[in-house]
Amino acid sequence: MTYYRYRFQFGYGFPPIIKKLMIVMGVLFLLQMVVSQWINFYLGLVPVLVWKKYFLWQLFTYIFLHGGITHILFNLIALWMFGGELENYWGSRKFLFYFFFCGIGAAICTVLFTPYQMIPIIGASGAIYGILLAFGWLFPNRPIYIYFLFPIPAKYMVILYGLIELFASMEGTGGGIAHLTHLGGLLFGLFYMVYPMIRQKIRREYYKRKWTQKGPDNRNYYH
Repeated sequence: MTYYRYRFQFGYGFPPIIKKLMIVMGVLFLLQMVVSQWINFYLGLVPVLVWKKYFLWQLFTYIFLHGGITHILFNLIALWMFGGELENYWGSRKFLFYFFFCGIGAAICTVLFTPYQMIPIIGASGAIYGILLAFGWLFPNRPIYIYFLFPIPAKYMVILYGLIELFASMEGTGGGIAHLTHLGGLLFGLFYMVYPMIRQKIRREYYKRKWTQKGPDNRNYYH
């Protein structure tokens, strides 16, 4: 008789990039407690300053700032739970690129659609929503326990969150939440996951057309 040992695991350890991101966010959060107004204004994302003063670094630095203990805890837990497996699956370099691709992409969407906003936007939520999308894309049937009670497949959780952010973004930043930034992270994450499929399809069509144009007597074979 064979016995199988089942082990419940919450999170996926602390891969190097996850650990470094969490440390940086934690250090800057402590700094915010001392000089929050100054650091939020210059390192947070202020769309009007990006357009008029060319504060382009804000597209990057806003990711590491947070608005309160609940805000940073939620993002750190989500980064650890979902990002840990992605980093283990992709490798550190690809995961880090994807994290900033979604985070900066979310900032670009915010700046484009709210160019006159003067209230700083802070937080890694845009990048986190991109991570959620990648997790749901790669592990669609993995059960996620909402509030640790209700299981839902990862793919449906991503769809649900996407719809919530879509409708919420139509009403602006209600409750101090930048829903448009969240939605931007989802959209850039979706583009990243879909782009290889589109590129492969274009290449196939190109080679197919090129192969057809050569005629039956001068054919090349592509694979």
